[in-house]
Amino acid sequence: MNILEMALSQYGVTEINGSKDHPQIISYFNELGFDGAQLHDETAWCSAFANWVAKKSGYSYSGKLNARSWLNVGQSTNTPGVGDVVVLWRESRTSWKGHVGFFIKETKGFVYVLGGNQNNKVCIQAYPKNRVLEYKKLTKNG
Repeated sequence: MNILEMALSQYGVTEINGSKDHPQIISYFNELGFDGAQLHDETAWCSAFANWVAKKSGYSYSGKLNARSWLNVGQSTNTPGVGDVVVLWRESRTSWKGHVGFFIKETKGFVYVLGGNQNNKVCIQAYPKNRVLEYKKLTKNG
C-alpha cells in the first residue's frame, strides 16, 4: 500500500471527547514505541499519524512526535507530488511548533494537506501556502 492509500485508510478517525480515547489514535503512538495510554488522543498527534503512515508504508519517518522533526527526513523539493510530506509552522515561523501531513494539491494561495489532528480528526484541510516550511519526498526503506 502506498503512503496515500495508507493515510486515506484512516480518513475520519476522530478524537473522542472526555476521558475516553480513540483506540486507533492510541495505536499510532504505541506502534512508534510511545505509551499511547499515557499520551491520550488529546496529545497533538499529527506527527504520530504521519510516522505511523510512513512506517506502515515502508518509508523513512522521523520517529518523533514534534511536527518539525520531519524537516530532517527525506529530500527537500519545490515541486511536491501527491503523498509528499508538508511541514508547516504554527504560531510563528521561528517557534518550535508546527504541523505535518501529506500533500494532496495546491492552488494559488493554499496547500491541501491530508493529515491527522486536523480539527481533531484525519481529514484533508487547506492551509495558507505562506505557512509551509518545507515539502519533503520520503525515501522507501529497503
